[in-house]
Amino acid sequence: MSRTVRIGSASGFWGDTAAAAPQLVRRGDVRYLVFDYLAEVTLSIMAAQRAKNHGAGWATDFVDVTMRELLREIRGRGIRVVANAGGMNPGACRDALARLAQEQGVALRIGVVHGDDLLPRVEALRPHVREMATGEPLPARLASANAYLGARPIAAALDAGCDVVITGRCVDSAVTLGILLHEFGWSPSDHDRLAQGTLAGHLVECGAQCTGGLYTDWQDVPGWDDIGFPVLECVEDGSFVVTKPPGTGGLVTPATVAEQLLYEIGDPRAYLVPDVSCDFTGVRFEAVGPHRVRVTGAMGRAPTSTYKVSATWVDGWRSVALLAVAGEAAGAKARRTGAAILARTSRMLAERGLPGYGDTLVECIGTGDLLAADVAGRGDDAVGDAVLRLSVRAPSRESLVLFGREFAAAATSMAPGTTGVAGGRPTPAPLVRLFSFLIDKREVPVWLEVDGERRPVEIAPGGGFDPTVLPSVPSWTLEADGTIDVDGTPSEPPGPLDGAFALVPLSRIAHGRSGDKGDIANIGVLARDPAWLPWLRTQLTPQRVARHLARTGVRRVERYDLPGCDALNFVLHGALGGGGMASLRADCLGKALAQALLRMPVRVPNAVPAAPATDGAGGGAGPGG
Repeated sequence: MSRTVRIGSASGFWGDTAAAAPQLVRRGDVRYLVFDYLAEVTLSIMAAQRAKNHGAGWATDFVDVTMRELLREIRGRGIRVVANAGGMNPGACRDALARLAQEQGVALRIGVVHGDDLLPRVEALRPHVREMATGEPLPARLASANAYLGARPIAAALDAGCDVVITGRCVDSAVTLGILLHEFGWSPSDHDRLAQGTLAGHLVECGAQCTGGLYTDWQDVPGWDDIGFPVLECVEDGSFVVTKPPGTGGLVTPATVAEQLLYEIGDPRAYLVPDVSCDFTGVRFEAVGPHRVRVTGAMGRAPTSTYKVSATWVDGWRSVALLAVAGEAAGAKARRTGAAILARTSRMLAERGLPGYGDTLVECIGTGDLLAADVAGRGDDAVGDAVLRLSVRAPSRESLVLFGREFAAAATSMAPGTTGVAGGRPTPAPLVRLFSFLIDKREVPVWLEVDGERRPVEIAPGGGFDPTVLPSVPSWTLEADGTIDVDGTPSEPPGPLDGAFALVPLSRIAHGRSGDKGDIANIGVLARDPAWLPWLRTQLTPQRVARHLARTGVRRVERYDLPGCDALNFVLHGALGGGGMASLRADCLGKALAQALLRMPVRVPNAVPAAPATDGAGGGAGPGG
């Protein structure tokens, strides 16, 4: 029987529940714990912390909360830990953990991966750098610049006998793949196994998102208060099972896991990480027991010769203010309040010679604005209460101080039913934008620090795969002159379209999951039954998806097929108003886009009953199972 390695994922972001790690340590029977703390915005925050304090800039929760509570148990159970908690200062994170281990009398060997932080080298790189999507030059001043490293350095640290491995920026899935490289000794040419290991890491990198968190059929998921965090059971051939600790809440089915496959990916034929180029189009999900899903079918090619680098920079200031309004036509009153505040403060800024707003946004939470879709149905006249969310951007902090002061005046001088300023006066915050570029791997030295010794890590340069040679896919583009360009082959109807049909929400026949990569969002749509896939392909054209989500300002939509799990993936360019902290939107991470698309009416034959719907989402066994 093949040896099985059990890995528990205890964190999907900096701020995830502190209950996850104790659950996995005490109930998960795991050999390894992995933690993912980093996002682009997180690194910019950490960079600002480090600039003020040379000992800051790392995920303090990892040491001060999790390891302080569990270190003795982790060592007593022989569990090894891999975490990208180092952020912008992995050495300081290591030092804090070493002090804790000494304080608790625990012998601990800690390995640190270095090399991702390129900020000290930015000026030397500047002449050779262009933004990946726009071709723009590097901004004058950066807050952070970090290369997404791969799994090999983590494997090397585990090979060196480290009990805990701390990294800075690496691809999220690398914390898992590094363990599998160490355990199974996969070579750089074991492309299919590397792709499977990457997929395993991708599925669990967001913690409980694959065990029922954010699941379309949320009403079927029990025990949110004690939701089970994912456990991987991996074997040497690359196949693995996703499960969770016994007795915990949550849900592990082919559908819950398949939704996570499509989270924050672009072209599923070319999911690129430093160790391998992955093809996820043939991935299959099979239920092999209660809360047990076996995953197979990822294919791999040689990796590219470059690392992706995510840099962040500050482009002025932003401020967000909230105001609750109740009573008849609450939505309309809230919108008029927002317009009046903007008009008043714009006039006052001009009178004082202060810079005006670069951008503004009025949203009314409770009226459908978050859905940003044609079927949102604002119903401003019918809404009984709403929250005005007023967002502004300006080049001057002083301009936004005035905005915050004047916003509060609405509590007594504008709409009846205004209940006060939620959270007090807003405070200006830096507006952080993302700048992504590629760099040759040979330009990025990577090394380990173990027991005070620096150990270089040899990284194969890669090469051999060029994603631009892949066939084109159906897409829709809004050109600069307002014309529409349609690429790819249009879908053919799955059969005769005469006869009796019914219009139902897309949620009746499909699951959905959405997320962001900067200003590029994706929506994964998974057929509840394979028989519905031809209908999805026919009706969910890139043009119709773009039309349905036109209020987002989307400029381009691409559609990709994943026949292995009966799914489609839509990649939306320019749909997030800049994305992340650069966006003024409440849904700056694209979390609500799938919910908007699932409301789209689709035509189904009356002869084939749709799955029953509950609160906008139906049941069903899910894809691939």
